[in-house]
Amino acid sequence: MATMGTRLFTLLRGELVAEDEFGNRYYQDRRPPRDGARRRRWVIYKGEDEASKVPPMWHAWLHHVIDQPPEKVTLRPWQKPHQPNPTGTPEAYRPPGDMLAGEHPEGMPPPYRAWRPQ
Repeated sequence: MATMGTRLFTLLRGELVAEDEFGNRYYQDRRPPRDGARRRRWVIYKGEDEASKVPPMWHAWLHHVIDQPPEKVTLRPWQKPHQPNPTGTPEAYRPPGDMLAGEHPEGMPPPYRAWRPQ
């Protein structure tokens, strides 16, 4: 969620450029840049603020790698659709034997052995 300052800045100076497939809204400064500077660009996330929710082409636009906002991106057969980083969420990858996965495969040694001084 955008802070009150970001919302006010967006209302006063922001120009909506587009919205991506995740509902994130992309803005740029309404005013023309001065003295060779670049227009400021930013994103208002839908839901929780998480930078990994920005698809690669929009990331390139935000960081001035490309000049024009990306159109509908057609994925090549070898590309997977963009997914936000699931680290720290219930959808995070848990390898076999991980204590947080709640399972210990049969025949595998325990994940650790407590050290005992001799």
